Amino acid sequence: AGTGLAFAQDNTLNLWAAPIIRPFDDWGPINEAAGVNVSWSPKSASADEALTKMMVGDGQKLYDAFTDNGGGMEDAMGENGVITELDPTRLKNWDYLRDDVKNPDGVAAHSIRHNGKVFAIPYIANADSLAYDRDALGFDPDSWAQLFDPEFKGRVAMQDDFGPTLTNTAIYLHESGQVEIQDRSNMTPDEVKAVAQFLIDQKKKGQFRTFWTGFQQGVDLLASGEVVMMSCWEPIQLVSARKAEKDIRYGNMKEGHQVWNNVVMMTGGAKERGREDAFYKLCDVFLSPWYCSRQLAKFGFASLTSNVGEYVKANPDDFDVAKLEDILTRKE
Repeated sequence: AGTGLAFAQDNTLNLWAAPIIRPFDDWGPINEAAGVNVSWSPKSASADEALTKMMVGDGQKLYDAFTDNGGGMEDAMGENGVITELDPTRLKNWDYLRDDVKNPDGVAAHSIRHNGKVFAIPYIANADSLAYDRDALGFDPDSWAQLFDPEFKGRVAMQDDFGPTLTNTAIYLHESGQVEIQDRSNMTPDEVKAVAQFLIDQKKKGQFRTFWTGFQQGVDLLASGEVVMMSCWEPIQLVSARKAEKDIRYGNMKEGHQVWNNVVMMTGGAKERGREDAFYKLCDVFLSPWYCSRQLAKFGFASLTSNVGEYVKANPDDFDVAKLEDILTRKE
């Protein structure tokens, strides 16, 4: 007997994704909402590992879909034929996306496209900022300058990752008039050198307690009181506050922040295996206010959709509405 022209469409989806894609203890609620059966493999935050696995390894055979590491990966994957162009008309929740990402000429349109074509669906977005111990400081920092203030020498930390650390420092240096930087998210080699030299000088002066390298270390640094201010992801602030039962808050820096999103992409292998329907069903959940509001409540993550605030207000029994509205206000 022949194998047929194509695999039958089925509702299984092999997903390689970072744990933050799931704001629940297990996949049950998402499977039920999507009508699919997600077979999940945890993925690290290493961009190198992802690129190697998908482009020279067995990623396309193993996985139907996978997530990126904060933006930009869709270009490399699309260029090398790893991922499949997507059809937005198959997504009933596509119109929930904000215009600046949904429209081809929007300011964030490039973050889900390769050569102008859609190759990715965003499931979370955020702007990394500064977490701080309000009781220890006695005030609310509103500038990156406070992270570099000698008053807090040895009591602050930054992330050991060139992306957010260089970008946020560049934003500060540019906005404070210390270094002229044309595009903080796409610096020239000379601009990178200037930002790096500033950080090296700060490090030599002993300004930083450490550069944190993982989620748990970040949580422990804040919860233990080892540092009073730290550039970090928003979930680190939330978890450390719960763990230590301290008033650890997330700031809104007047100079601005690095904004990013995480996306999910479909492999060429998924198309061959007849998993397209399952992929689109799952992505519709990722674009739904039901899912995006749970991400906000669990991790403090924003979304690139436009209706989360309204959904939270309409479902007061499911959320601490005042708390989530406060988080959303900071993201505007």
